[in-house]
Amino acid sequence: MLTALALVAAGALVYRSLPKMSDLVPVVRTADAGWLLVALVAELVSMRMFARQQWWLLRGFGVSLRIWRSIAVTYGRSAIAISMPAGSAVSAGFAFKAFRKAGASTEVAATVLLLSGVLSTAGLALLCLFGFLILLAEHPQDTWRTHPVASVVAVVILVVLLLFAVWEAICRRGPDTHGVPGSEDDWTSSGWRASARHAVTAMVTLPTRYRRGALVFAMVNWLADLCCLAAVAQAFHLPLTFFEVGTAYVVVQLVRQVPLTPGGMGMIEASLLAGLIAAGAHQAPAAAVVLGYRLFSCWLIIPAGLFALALLRAQAARHAPIG
Repeated sequence: MLTALALVAAGALVYRSLPKMSDLVPVVRTADAGWLLVALVAELVSMRMFARQQWWLLRGFGVSLRIWRSIAVTYGRSAIAISMPAGSAVSAGFAFKAFRKAGASTEVAATVLLLSGVLSTAGLALLCLFGFLILLAEHPQDTWRTHPVASVVAVVILVVLLLFAVWEAICRRGPDTHGVPGSEDDWTSSGWRASARHAVTAMVTLPTRYRRGALVFAMVNWLADLCCLAAVAQAFHLPLTFFEVGTAYVVVQLVRQVPLTPGGMGMIEASLLAGLIAAGAHQAPAAAVVLGYRLFSCWLIIPAGLFALALLRAQAARHAPIG
């Protein structure tokens, strides 16, 4: 009931924010098809990087999963998360079962899910950090004058990350080992605090190349999704810089963490439209950009995910024992 009310409220908010069709249609007709194709490719890359991240983490724990299956699971769980109430929880449960079928233990499957979320958050945070540092390097005086605290914090975090990388290189362990410390019973019966402790231990014991690789995949995933939005903005001739589009994108990702509607439907559209308009875009082109970006990053993923789910079920039925 609460989800239905949230959807209705979000739909009403989006409807009130959108311009008239008479203003929107001429903008859509002037769209650059080449940039729309770039946006589609960028979103495909983003989804593939998400699949690669989980595939790489599973390999780090000694679990072999074919990349095509990882991609199918990624599209399937994304469609579930977008289209269902409590979709994120159902999506995680679906991925957990898929990892178990691939040969992962209960502990490894849960650890991969948790580490994937942690590294995805870290990847977005690092992209924000690097973006701000680039802005600081290009316009040091203006950035320092308008964002003095953020400038100091960004430099301090950069120094800490560099020191941590040096420390990790010096203290790197000898041979790489696979597996998660602790028993399967410990994971399932110890509570969330013990589970979090196990996950932290798993992060430390995970071979460095897998940990770093998963973080890189997460960063490319976010960057490709941002490039999808930027390409759609170019297609509709939005007079905004990449940094301005990126700022609106980050705000949307923060709003997305509030699970009021499935996949953030309505909330994301309204917040992204407001962010683009606040950055200096006109309402009709900004609305076209929002609709185009959501088409590639949300609405087209639902049928693709349903097809992936059907493919996985057909493959499972083909290999099921007879009798």
